[in-house]
Amino acid sequence: MAIIRWKPFNVGQFLSEDFPELRIPRLATSLAADVYEEDNKVMVEMDLAGIDPESLDITVEDNYVHIAGSREESKEEERKNYYYKEIQRGSFERTIRLPANVKKEKAEATFEDGILQVAIPKMEEKKTTIRVAAKKRPAERIKSVKPKAKTKPKK
Repeated sequence: MAIIRWKPFNVGQFLSEDFPELRIPRLATSLAADVYEEDNKVMVEMDLAGIDPESLDITVEDNYVHIAGSREESKEEERKNYYYKEIQRGSFERTIRLPANVKKEKAEATFEDGILQVAIPKMEEKKTTIRVAAKKRPAERIKSVKPKAKTKPKK
């Protein structure tokens, strides 16, 4: 048995060695996305194996891509004795912020071999040059001050 540092009010530290790790799989964790730039397009790529492409709803709005869909629930057979049942089924959704301004009306999506790929052309950034207007103040005139002659106090 390993030595465990005492952390008050952390009951889980005692259970971690005695029980196997309790993992609750979530479909959201399998919705990993790659976002990259290629040929002046922002590309969003997701691995959606086992998803019917007809069940996907893809929306591009305000520099976000929203992907929603569902993986159909298959009927559980009673004669199967599951040891693990980790494949998630049901509906899912994911919203991804895009790194650049895009032309949402020209977005295209393809689904091949379980990979969803959304290509959205980037907007051309218009660079603006700003001139700095410097205001010049007139030079202040320095008054010449003659030192006062020291006078001797009268007695």
